[in-house]
Amino acid sequence: MVSVKRKLQIGLSATALLSVAMAVSCRGFFQDPQLNSITVGPQNATIQQGNTLQMAAIGNFDDGSTKTLSSGVFWSSDDTSVADINTGGLVTGAAPGTANITASQGAITGTTAITIALNNVTAITISPNTQNVFAGGTTTFTAAATVSGGPPVDITASATWTATNTGGTTESTISFSPLTSPVIVTTTSATPIGTYTITATYVANSQTFTDTATLTVQ
Repeated sequence: MVSVKRKLQIGLSATALLSVAMAVSCRGFFQDPQLNSITVGPQNATIQQGNTLQMAAIGNFDDGSTKTLSSGVFWSSDDTSVADINTGGLVTGAAPGTANITASQGAITGTTAITIALNNVTAITISPNTQNVFAGGTTTFTAAATVSGGPPVDITASATWTATNTGGTTESTISFSPLTSPVIVTTTSATPIGTYTITATYVANSQTFTDTATLTVQ
């Protein structure tokens, strides 16, 4: 005959097994936390032109948890001429200005602004100093900024370029490709043969820097 104590032990064991079974069977009713939003960081960062910054996408879930999204994230910049970003979220400062960086996973997106700056500029230099071109042809120049405490920085695409004749008048038949490095200088068959002054102008920290080169049209 089973004692009362033994019956109690059996009953407790059965209750424990039933609880485990119910937990296992109910587990299917619970879903993984759902992504509610994405926070892109660091927020509103500023980097020097030519430098890089690793961005992070932080997922905010409906259970209150957060985690870094290490895969399945699509990165984009709304102005790659200012700030470019690769598939891993590494931003490269291309030119001074501000761009919006966005991380997306499915329909969920997060955005932050990044500012590209170029500080401590002391001068700019055009290379080469002289170029020759036949009327109707093209040639190229580049411009670099001398930065205190750092190597020269290519500012060709963000400089303003002009061509003037010996009288100081802008030559309308000579044009410059925008946002490229090197800048492409295009003449036409109507460009008068002669010597022109090519000027690059760059603004940094409310200061204006210029340099000149010579273009000879043959």
